[in-house]
Amino acid sequence: MLSLPHSSRSHCVVLLWVLMLPATAAWAQSPATAAPQPSSASETTSTAKPEPTATSTVLHTHANLVLVDVVVTKYGTPVHGLDKSVFQILEDGHEQAISSFDEHQSSSPTTGSPTTGVTASKAPLPPNTFTNVPTYPQTQAFNVLLLDGLNTLLPDQMRVRQQMLEYMGTIQPGTPLAIFTLSSRLRMVKGFTSNPAELITALQSRKTTPQTSVVLDPATNADLNQSLADVAAFGQNSDDVTSNTDAVAIMQQFLADVTAFQTDQRVRMTLDAMQQLARYLSAIPGRKNVIWFSGSFPIVLDPDPSLNNPVQGPFEAMRNYTQDVRETSDLLAGARVAVYPVDARGLMTLPVADASIASTSTNLMSATSNGGRGGTRRSVTVNKPSFSNDDSKFLRDTLAEQASMKQIAELTGGQDYLNTNGLKEAVAKAVDNGASYYTIGYVPAADADNGAFHKIKVRIDNGGYTLAYRRGYYADPPGKPSAHTPASTSLIMAAMLPGAPPATQIQFTARILPVTDPLFKNLKMPNQPAGEDAAALKGPLHRYIVDLKVDPRWLSLESTPDGSHKATVEFVLAAYDNRSRPVNHVDKGFQVNIKPDQYSSVLSSGIPVRLAIDLPAGEFALRIAVHDLAAGRAGSFEVPLIVAAK
Repeated sequence: MLSLPHSSRSHCVVLLWVLMLPATAAWAQSPATAAPQPSSASETTSTAKPEPTATSTVLHTHANLVLVDVVVTKYGTPVHGLDKSVFQILEDGHEQAISSFDEHQSSSPTTGSPTTGVTASKAPLPPNTFTNVPTYPQTQAFNVLLLDGLNTLLPDQMRVRQQMLEYMGTIQPGTPLAIFTLSSRLRMVKGFTSNPAELITALQSRKTTPQTSVVLDPATNADLNQSLADVAAFGQNSDDVTSNTDAVAIMQQFLADVTAFQTDQRVRMTLDAMQQLARYLSAIPGRKNVIWFSGSFPIVLDPDPSLNNPVQGPFEAMRNYTQDVRETSDLLAGARVAVYPVDARGLMTLPVADASIASTSTNLMSATSNGGRGGTRRSVTVNKPSFSNDDSKFLRDTLAEQASMKQIAELTGGQDYLNTNGLKEAVAKAVDNGASYYTIGYVPAADADNGAFHKIKVRIDNGGYTLAYRRGYYADPPGKPSAHTPASTSLIMAAMLPGAPPATQIQFTARILPVTDPLFKNLKMPNQPAGEDAAALKGPLHRYIVDLKVDPRWLSLESTPDGSHKATVEFVLAAYDNRSRPVNHVDKGFQVNIKPDQYSSVLSSGIPVRLAIDLPAGEFALRIAVHDLAAGRAGSFEVPLIVAAK
């Protein structure tokens, strides 16, 4: 994770023209410290009033507001217009007083501050200029497509990819989506964007190319089964049936061990990825929906009747991951992440209906040979299963795999989509379902911060509805590290996460140009590196100038007796490579002081700020943020930047 210290002193050139100060005076300004932000599991109540300056006496209070997102459906359709009075929420069996209540709908725009903050369209910007002014109504939920290649066979991955490309052609404008993949580890392919063209490009890139799972390779399993058949046939030159039976038992044990090891690896890597995703998404405010395309994810390995271990017998290969799944689900729910699993295998048929599977099973599990004295023909059969056994095992394994998906969906407040070939339709339903919900807040007992898990139950008067919500939370003491909930993330760190959606609490524009542009031919630049990490970068470096214009109406400007307006603002640049690793960053804080005779012009033209950053040749994502430290508001967005070698 990139560290952006507020006390840093970067050597970049920063010109805050409103202050009419030279660069050296601007560097002398002391950055303030950001106020702590609420945690993900519970949120600290706050008001819109700006906090006092650092020189004032401040009395801090702490109250945890537990937020629960509830999706209410009837016959699969979201229900809108319910009143707060019909809801009941209980913690550990005790009814709680509802402190806050909001309804969110997929089609309802978010009201911004100080104005609506939403525009249907925006004026064209000059070249190389970008803004975080939203084009579409801001959403109440963000969606993540998780393409799971670890637990999904290659043909199913290809079908998912094709249907997702088809879905992108029907996506509603303003629907924010991000794309992640899971193979040996979690990778972000595309951060949040509402542009379908960008999502299509990401899906067509080599980063999402279907690949054989590193631990779910059917060819390897077929080779192992063939080895079992070869062992069975090995007895053709021996009358020692006992030795042959022992050899087969050893091979069966080996196969069971390999299966158990593969499953252990899959579960560990999958849950690690889910936990990593929870920590990433916890920094993004509001509800997040993870639409998880997976071919299988076992929660239990049943006893294997083919094993003849004298000690444990068929129970040796058993595994139960229920507790691991529950802990990961709690972490996701604490970050307000709802999981929508979609079975990438689609609608499946029983093995008896597949002649190729039946033939393979018969050939691999039995062997006939000519052996023994006098050319006597002898047959050796090794646990040859019947079609009914094949079907029973298939159904048992499928139910176990889908049970884990159902459990994760239930514990996080999502919904599962299983046994359907309409994958793109499932995504559309999940997006609509996850954007239509009610947020209920309540303040638990004062002594609830005891680290224990507290169960949540939500009811609605005059039932008949289906409710989806998180089932509880860990009440860890504030300010202490916890393995149960994502770590608290500061507002500026959340705004600077690579791939995160734009923050629009402060709106601004940014023009990004290389210092070699003719516009800067008379600009005098210091010789120091530009950026906190510039001195450690290798190769020729190229300097880029970022000129910001911040709309002052979004800042908490404090009036002074002489008629000036002041605000403490932090400006941050961060460049990430194509693997979302930090390359260089700039972090500067200033005391903005707008004189009375400047106020009118600044109000219409914006506060101009100049930053510089050095980068090597390559492709980067440049993230830009403006942070009002007194009000606890931030604006940010991300721009792709290609630095050409010269």
